Amino acid sequence: MSKSDNQNVIPLKIADAGLALRHVFIRDLLLDAHIGVFRDEEGRTQPIRINVDLTVTDTGLPQGDRLEDVVDYYEVATHIQAIVDSGHVRLVETLAEQIAEKCLADDRVHVARVRIEKLAALKGAASVGVEIERVQPAPPR
Repeated sequence: MSKSDNQNVIPLKIADAGLALRHVFIRDLLLDAHIGVFRDEEGRTQPIRINVDLTVTDTGLPQGDRLEDVVDYYEVATHIQAIVDSGHVRLVETLAEQIAEKCLADDRVHVARVRIEKLAALKGAASVGVEIERVQPAPPR
């Protein structure tokens, strides 16, 4: 990869006091999903594993110990479950995009990295899947 190719890559900033960033994450969320492009994948669920990393605004001020003042990982997981439960999705890429879009709907989230693994899709492999990173669109000038 040349240096110019690397200019399109935005690294995930995690828990950086100097940049006022907090890291909110969900690790190894195991769900059963209606997912897949092949005929034998229709009408049944498959086990998937989801990992989410969110770069979130950190005001540096005391949060007052109130859940509504932070990005709530339980709420994020609830949204993920609702997306998975909404019906059959053909591609893991589509599911990852839907999850990232929902996470970025919260203005405090700057970057969403979503990794989805199908755990029983390929014989001999522990998992297959995709990881994406999406950035909050810049506000209009």
